[in-house]
Amino acid sequence: MAFVLFSLFRLGLWASGLIFVLGFLKFIFLLVRRQSLARAMDSFPGPPAHYLFGHSLEMQDTGSLDKVVSWAHQFPYAHPLWYGPFVGFLNIYEPDYAKAVYSRGDPKAPDVYGFFVPWIGKGLLVIQGPKWVQHRKLLMPGFHHDVLKPYVAVFADCARAMLDIWEEKARENKSFDIFSDVGLMALNTLTKCIFGKGDGAFDQREKTYFMAIQDLTLLMQQRIQNFLYHNDFMYSLTPTGRSFLRTCQVAHDHTDQVIRERKAALQDKKAQEKIQNQRYLDFVDILLGVRDENAIKLSDEDLRAEVDTFMFEGHDTTTSAISWFLYCMARYPEHQHRCREEVREILGDRDSFQWDDLSKMTYLTMCIKESLRLYPPVPQVYRQLSKPVSFVDGRSLPAGSLISMHIYALHRNSSVWPDPEVFDPLRFSHENVTRLHPFAFMPFSAGPRNCIGQQFAMNEMKVVAGLSLLRFEFALDPSRPPIKFLQLILRSKNGIYLHLKPLGPGSGK
Repeated sequence: MAFVLFSLFRLGLWASGLIFVLGFLKFIFLLVRRQSLARAMDSFPGPPAHYLFGHSLEMQDTGSLDKVVSWAHQFPYAHPLWYGPFVGFLNIYEPDYAKAVYSRGDPKAPDVYGFFVPWIGKGLLVIQGPKWVQHRKLLMPGFHHDVLKPYVAVFADCARAMLDIWEEKARENKSFDIFSDVGLMALNTLTKCIFGKGDGAFDQREKTYFMAIQDLTLLMQQRIQNFLYHNDFMYSLTPTGRSFLRTCQVAHDHTDQVIRERKAALQDKKAQEKIQNQRYLDFVDILLGVRDENAIKLSDEDLRAEVDTFMFEGHDTTTSAISWFLYCMARYPEHQHRCREEVREILGDRDSFQWDDLSKMTYLTMCIKESLRLYPPVPQVYRQLSKPVSFVDGRSLPAGSLISMHIYALHRNSSVWPDPEVFDPLRFSHENVTRLHPFAFMPFSAGPRNCIGQQFAMNEMKVVAGLSLLRFEFALDPSRPPIKFLQLILRSKNGIYLHLKPLGPGSGK
């Protein structure tokens, strides 16, 4: 007995010693990496960083987005930005700097996007190299204009369901938060376009899935901001980490079941005919049918990754874009009125949009773009350099360096945008756009790894915005100004509360 206890004690000592050695080696690796990242950014002055937290505490504060704008004035072009003691980015917000990096195909920074893999898998957002090229080619047919055309009716149906709810709320003659309702509408739209589901009455499985997506977004932002959560093993031991993994499983179970059902349907002749005769093909149907030049199709794992990626990128981002656009319309009633008149003129006696109407929405589109400039849905994105880069001012960074593209600060850079805080849709008139730097406006990123679904998103925004302006007049609630807050996407910490005044019969219902 004593021998067994002694053996167990020795085994425990060996295990403790091994863990200590591995931990020490990891610490040395992190220290060496920190020195490498810091040395690479030696020629870039920046705001003082805490020795342990870096700039993390300031980034978690309310007003952190505008804090970076103030730093941009103080440090032109770029400055170091540290998340904790070991992860440092060069934070850029100038068009020529953006062009130097984003005109290439450098991969997304694994120090941030690696956190997404347990949730969305290895889809377009995180993969790189030949696999990214293959997936991009396979997914492109899903965003062809012939596929997007029938979605206009889907956008309209989902928007009207939301507007009917707003009609009821508006009767109470008090402001309400539009963000959550826009979010449910965006989820309804995606559920129809991706899964061919969502008739307005969601079953419990779908509601559970929607709640999982919302929870995952919050958990992801918490992990990015807290450097103590950056290590996968340590994160998995925390209650937050365990909650994240459980919620990922909920999302995966739903996606897997939909793909299984759709594959089974493709084996059934009647089901196949029904799919071919429906008014539009959903995203899953398209992905199940695509092949590359070697007749290779997406694996089940790849299918789930791409569906989960599109669900993530197409839900919260669109919710943010539409909500902040309506806020801008409420804040600038003269532009709201002009957009409404344009939409009425386009529709005439009709009560619904057609594909060709979208290209006629000239002023509405300029207002959407100006709201995307001031309130970009994704204010910050990250890359890791696969090779050295030289910038326009002579400074450079070696391969392996981390880049933070601060789109919010770029869009408010006064050297690029005169009077950047002023809402001026004419910045995006044809004559002004031709003079605009190609990397000055990046709401959908830019370069070869730009957002594959940007046309889908713009079409949805036009339809929802147009129908909303036909049904309601929007006004601010001065007692509840929104507080900008970064949570993967641009949100308001206290919601976006607006007063809505129904415009009565014949206004587009």
